Amino acid sequence: MTTEDNLPVDLSSSFKAYDVRGIVGETITTESVRAVGAAFVDVLELNGQSVLVGGDMRPSSAGFSQAFAEGAAGRGANVRLLGLVSTDELYFASGALKAAGVVFTASHNPSEYNGMKMTRAGAVPVSSETGMTEIRDLAQQYLSSGIPAAEATGTIGSEDVLKAYAEYLRSLVDLSGSRPLKIVVDAGNGMAGMTTPAVLGNAILPGLPFDIVPLYFELDGTFPNHPANPLEPANLLDLQAAVVKHGADIGLAFDGDADRCFVIDELGAPVSPSAVTALVARREIARAKLGGEAEPTVIHNLITSRAVPELIKHDGGRAVRTRVGHSFIKATMAEEGAVFGGEHSAHYYFRDFFNADTGMLAAMHVLAALGEQDGPLSELGREYEPYVSSGEINSQLADVPAAVARVREAYTRDDVVVDELDGITFTAKDGTWWFNLRASNTEPFLRLNAEAVDAVTMADIRDDVLALVRR
Repeated sequence: MTTEDNLPVDLSSSFKAYDVRGIVGETITTESVRAVGAAFVDVLELNGQSVLVGGDMRPSSAGFSQAFAEGAAGRGANVRLLGLVSTDELYFASGALKAAGVVFTASHNPSEYNGMKMTRAGAVPVSSETGMTEIRDLAQQYLSSGIPAAEATGTIGSEDVLKAYAEYLRSLVDLSGSRPLKIVVDAGNGMAGMTTPAVLGNAILPGLPFDIVPLYFELDGTFPNHPANPLEPANLLDLQAAVVKHGADIGLAFDGDADRCFVIDELGAPVSPSAVTALVARREIARAKLGGEAEPTVIHNLITSRAVPELIKHDGGRAVRTRVGHSFIKATMAEEGAVFGGEHSAHYYFRDFFNADTGMLAAMHVLAALGEQDGPLSELGREYEPYVSSGEINSQLADVPAAVARVREAYTRDDVVVDELDGITFTAKDGTWWFNLRASNTEPFLRLNAEAVDAVTMADIRDDVLALVRR
């Protein structure tokens, strides 16, 4: 399939820094996917080796999986088609089977999109710095001149990893002794509609002491109910209402490919990803210490609440602060031997999960923490949210650098510490507030995150910075 002027698709429009994402039939096509499959094998030197290929519930994922498999096998790889998988299922398979792989998904993007997340063997991510650029360029060449035949064509078979994935997750968090919990799960018509019954229900394994109330479990890549993006508050409204209506103990919301999880308490209020990060960090530090680690390392990005590093240190762990973005977190996890990592965007990374992110495993830790004590989640969550946060506020600007310069001039003073690990962060020396400004890599947006010891201080800082930014 080619564009209207009969030229091959320009892959530079769909290849991003960490994944591939484009509009089906326009910037990502069956022909381009087949070429990427061939280039994936050649660049990563996978001739004669296994390659895992799976996809989410989007209408185009099955066809794209087959095309990628044909391109990869044509260059000598032995492909195992996994069928329908969540992104973290692909990471599990890549880690457990020690094979490179790809999952077709566009995560929370609208239905007209699809894309690819690629890994080397062991769930090591492929990014623009670790082979993706070379894959793009070689695939573009194959689109123009054709894919050469390998000396020996590889095979294409199939494998189902859902049961092994569920068993593995259950081996990491024992939920069998939990008190009975009523859980509302909003799958958003995404892959959690398949993985939740497998891991938390009794679809494959023996049942747990949970009463699961399903919302939008039907796999439907057209997203008929709401976008599968729980980061947007509007997409949590159905879950919040259902938790209250059913008198549930907790609500869980997953994005389309189920690698992120958001948590709602019994009152229908969101539990921040920072609070989830702190809660899971406490559990993973304790477990690592039981295993003999003196000072377990936990990674957090610079947008997470100040409560996260404070709790890590309080519990005898070592907190390492990183830039925003899964490639930085995963690289730092490996470099530091970290037991866990968390981001403000609800991505949670585990050493025992091949340093990869999995929303389901994070949800299981929250369920375990809730189920081993008698109090409600709202009380448990307050323990991990001592500060007041603004959330992420975007400003669309004609001149982002000029806006940052105005803020820098106003806040460069003796009682403020400034650092530029990612964007620019200003922190009051007395510890009462901090805020970060980060420019979007792809849009004319400046993102503000602020936090303070109380609501009045947070609002004062937020409003003052926004006035400077939007002047």
